[in-house]
Amino acid sequence: MADHQEASVTLPSDPASVAEARRYATHIVSAWGLSLETEAADTVRLIVSELATNAVQHTFGQSPTFTVDLRLDRDEQLCIGVTDSHPRWPQRLPAAVRQDNGRGMVIIRSLMAECGGRLSVTPTPEGGKTVWIALPWTAPVRK
Repeated sequence: MADHQEASVTLPSDPASVAEARRYATHIVSAWGLSLETEAADTVRLIVSELATNAVQHTFGQSPTFTVDLRLDRDEQLCIGVTDSHPRWPQRLPAAVRQDNGRGMVIIRSLMAECGGRLSVTPTPEGGKTVWIALPWTAPVRK
């Protein structure tokens, strides 16, 4: 397998695109050797869903599209990035009892803590941002 693999898709900032982003990421990590019946695959699906949802819901129509990037480095680390063109970075919202949303980043941080992942946010040259999640790669190495 190559030392570095990449895949990306750009989708409209529409709620229907969240499911498409999840399907795309699932297809790619499966092609890279991750069994879709594993907890790691569920983690990837949930992270992509939450980040894509944030890109659609919290950009307030100011980002017409979002991009999902997947990178696999040396069969050791999977990086998931979701980019939108809105300048506001993710905020930690209080988990109020009656709050219907705002828990996506809490879910992502919890998943990362469980599997030893990292979160970072980087600005884009256009004024938006990319939220990156780095996870240990758990698929078997192909010979």
